[in-house]
Amino acid sequence: MRVTEGFDKAASAYDRLVGANPGYHAQLRLSARRIGIPDQGRGQRLLDLGCGTGASTAALLRAAPEAEIVAVDGSAGMLARAKEKSWPSTVRFVHSRVEDLTLRGPFDGIFAAYLVRNLPDVDGGLRAIRGLLKPGAPFVAHEYSVADSRLAKAVWTAVCWSVIIPAGRLVSGDASLYRYLWRSVLDFDGVIDFENRLSSNGFDTIRTGSMPGWQRGVAHTFFARRPLR
Repeated sequence: MRVTEGFDKAASAYDRLVGANPGYHAQLRLSARRIGIPDQGRGQRLLDLGCGTGASTAALLRAAPEAEIVAVDGSAGMLARAKEKSWPSTVRFVHSRVEDLTLRGPFDGIFAAYLVRNLPDVDGGLRAIRGLLKPGAPFVAHEYSVADSRLAKAVWTAVCWSVIIPAGRLVSGDASLYRYLWRSVLDFDGVIDFENRLSSNGFDTIRTGSMPGWQRGVAHTFFARRPLR
């Protein structure tokens, strides 16, 4: 299954599915706040990578209502859903995969929710992200990471097979995307490995915060900066 095509097919039902996830939007808002954008983003230019149907864009807008936000996604179907919503003139959407992105930086901050593990070349993607940032500017990845914890793996698998995969099949008629998402999380870096990956791809000031509720130890905020030099 091609990931972008899977998201295209799931776009019409995606908001209903994530809306049934307790805390989904609140956790995105928490990670967006952890970017630490000053002065409500006034005069700031921010990039939302993997914006999907706009949930992460809304979280970033809430954290920085005065900023210019460029929201990017590789799925035309998801992006179409995002564009149907009401946005201020400071938000614009761009259809592109990260590896094909031609946007000109630099940006004052970059947010990427549930994106990194879906990149075909994670290291190349991270280097591209670093190159779009101003020196000293933050990058925040809101991402699942369970490899370091047997409990987290068990919780993630139980939730996927009891809720996410059946619900995905029910609302879309096809569970292949949701089976892929379950497996992609299991295959992704553990927290320590991803922190090391960020460091090896040129980021510093790296730290990680977890989420509250059932996603504690499952979903995380990964914070990093492009070095000043």
